[in-house]
Amino acid sequence: MSNLGEYQRAGVDYSILDKVKRDAVHRAAATSGLLAGHGAEEVSGSRGSTAYVLKVGGLTLATVTEGLGTKSVIAEDYLALTGESRFADVAVDAVAAIVNDVISVGANPMVVTAYFATGDAAWYSDERKSLELLAGWQKACELSGATWGGGESPALPGMLTGAGIELAGSALALVPEGREPVFGDAVTPGDKIVVLPSSGLHTNGSSLARRIASQLPNGLKTSLPSGRDLGAALLDPSVLYPAFVRALLDSPVRPHFLNPITGHGLLKMMRSSTNVRYVLETVPEVPEVLDFLAQQAGMSAAESYATLNMGFGYVAVVPADDADKTVEIARAAGYEAFVAGEVVAGDRSVSVPSLGIEYQDEEFKIT
Repeated sequence: MSNLGEYQRAGVDYSILDKVKRDAVHRAAATSGLLAGHGAEEVSGSRGSTAYVLKVGGLTLATVTEGLGTKSVIAEDYLALTGESRFADVAVDAVAAIVNDVISVGANPMVVTAYFATGDAAWYSDERKSLELLAGWQKACELSGATWGGGESPALPGMLTGAGIELAGSALALVPEGREPVFGDAVTPGDKIVVLPSSGLHTNGSSLARRIASQLPNGLKTSLPSGRDLGAALLDPSVLYPAFVRALLDSPVRPHFLNPITGHGLLKMMRSSTNVRYVLETVPEVPEVLDFLAQQAGMSAAESYATLNMGFGYVAVVPADDADKTVEIARAAGYEAFVAGEVVAGDRSVSVPSLGIEYQDEEFKIT
């Protein structure tokens, strides 16, 4: 796969970021023994997964901290350009970044906390923006089945510049009684891959989108083939997947792997260290805005599907006999879903034959 120079020029170089993440995972693991002093223990396999899992007091808990990134900057720019505020939507995006990770270890979110950082407290003087932000955060928590447990809203002049806001937070989730956490170690040849489509940009790729928009004569007001503004399409809110996972965990289905497709695109299929091939025979329709970004960036198919979600919102790898049932569960919960492929024997890799895409093990390393 060729170098993703356009994304690196936008300030997102995964060759640097992933090395730091790997170092952080190893240093964090060195502190695991301290849990014993609290009568708790780390669940083996959770390091490097989408959430950290521990057992304490007879409960299996999962926790994660996540941030939205620069999508809120797009919302600020679009508001200044058009007068249309989309801060309720970016609040949903931020909560989605948090809960879509924590559910992927097979846990139901109970509490979500918020972190809203600004360079100047004057950001909140625009009541339309601030009240929409709060309403969107509340709505997303309710749709996720989680209480909003509070948070922090620091003003950081000199550290954060401009008039924007950084959105982040954390979640605490509970693995249901009688269930084990899902880390992908149970994936086996013969399993089926169920895909739930995305709504568009979701929670990654905003820096690339902003760079592309800055190079277009009409910027965020550029018309897509459908006639929609680029900015409006970029701000379509992410899909919240907790209702799907909650329904799945309430069913007899035992998922072997769960994961949102965000940064790294389809490379995230290899988040589990299990040595198997993921073969995707069917891909979702590519949202118009993602197709536009890929074309403008001059990305090949391999680059675009390893950078943007390209219509893949969430994946569930389940035993073959449970594949159709998983699709039914997703649809009953209000999601689109389909069986996209299967797991086969072979070296750890992801293949999309119809697009000529083949990702190898060495292209994705988290731990």
